[in-house]
Amino acid sequence: MRLSRYFMPILKENPKEAEIVSHRLMLRAGMIRQQSQGIYSWLPLGKRVLDKVNAIIRDEQNRAGAIELSMPTLQSAELWQESGRYDAYGKEMLRIKDRQDRPMLYGPTNEEMVTDIFRSSVKSYKDLPLNLYHIQLKFRDEIRPRFGTMRSREFMMKDAYSFDLTREGAEHSYNKMFAAYLRTFDRLGLRAIPMRADTGPIGGKLSHEFIILADTGESEVFCHKDFVDFDIPGAHTDFDSVEGLQAIFDKWTSLYAATSEMHDEAAFNAVPEGDRLSARGIEVGHIFYFGTKYSEPMGAKVQGPDGKEHFVHMGSYGIGPTRLVPAIIEASHDDNGIIWPASVAPFDIVVINMKAGDQACDDTCELIYAALTKAGKDVLYDDTDDRAGTKFATADLIGVPVQIIAGPRAVANGEVEVKDRKTGARQTMTIEAAINRFVA
Repeated sequence: MRLSRYFMPILKENPKEAEIVSHRLMLRAGMIRQQSQGIYSWLPLGKRVLDKVNAIIRDEQNRAGAIELSMPTLQSAELWQESGRYDAYGKEMLRIKDRQDRPMLYGPTNEEMVTDIFRSSVKSYKDLPLNLYHIQLKFRDEIRPRFGTMRSREFMMKDAYSFDLTREGAEHSYNKMFAAYLRTFDRLGLRAIPMRADTGPIGGKLSHEFIILADTGESEVFCHKDFVDFDIPGAHTDFDSVEGLQAIFDKWTSLYAATSEMHDEAAFNAVPEGDRLSARGIEVGHIFYFGTKYSEPMGAKVQGPDGKEHFVHMGSYGIGPTRLVPAIIEASHDDNGIIWPASVAPFDIVVINMKAGDQACDDTCELIYAALTKAGKDVLYDDTDDRAGTKFATADLIGVPVQIIAGPRAVANGEVEVKDRKTGARQTMTIEAAINRFVA
């Protein structure tokens, strides 16, 4: 992608409305634009990151056996009236009517709709277990949207819903998502700690929030410090192994960890003082097991091996991609801008032409750009005529992991400079060596 032809509206000054680092940097880097209170457009640079976050989420959901579908954003009020949540949910739900005066709502979540899909299609225990998920926009009319896309009114959600014949089966499905979430956040460059949590309006009996520690977190959290060093389940984790997944769950719930709503001061004080960790935290995922809370009122049941009908046991599992992007920035930035983990960076490499219009610099940059693009790298080529300082500031601000810098003096010697955005380390090497370093 040539920067001269790309839409990336950089802001030179810090926006006054931005209260936290991630909101400020996302606005300055031209990743998002606010359209109204708590509602944002994702501009090209931001959408590239969001798409990569979603790809990792999707990959780990598929690995764990979940199956993707797509459900509409607008839902009939009738389904929510069946479950009893239509009147109970509160003002966060946006209630509307269509032209026939039928009550509708902009879905804040999809338990009712997915239960309706299930009950119309699945009749036998032989079709279980089943986990359906989608990645979709949601709307919750937050009383105080703030911090950019960290707490917005319209947001993207990956929500998955499991269906099992028994509680034991449902707990195994819960453990699948528990392990999948640990893997997902690790691949996004985050250390997420599962903490006992309140089930809120979703309801249910078992719930964990996945929290990353950050100074700008919304609430205080409490945990044992050893969580920071726990091993993440590997790529070859067997998601069909009941014992294996239970062992992962048991390990990651063996030490004290709780959000402020579930905090037990006495239990926390029982942790040795040197091992206690209290900090601010950002919620990046939430999982629930709620048994037959929705299947009973909505008649979602299957015929069991005993020939009788049984209400299915359900769970739901949410991750907010539009919340994850600022969370990653909160965890990974410096005074100059964003430092993206390679897995979600909008581009792998930025090639900086220090003197656009100089034949030698142009030819060198074109050669590098073509070679790296052919090798499958996402490359941003800064071919603008901006000053050197502006080019460097832009590259640092948007956080691309690798910068390849081509200036007249270096190019005359057949060399370029390679900079690591995270460490700031610079290395001069031949043009061929720079290409081979990232093509091999």
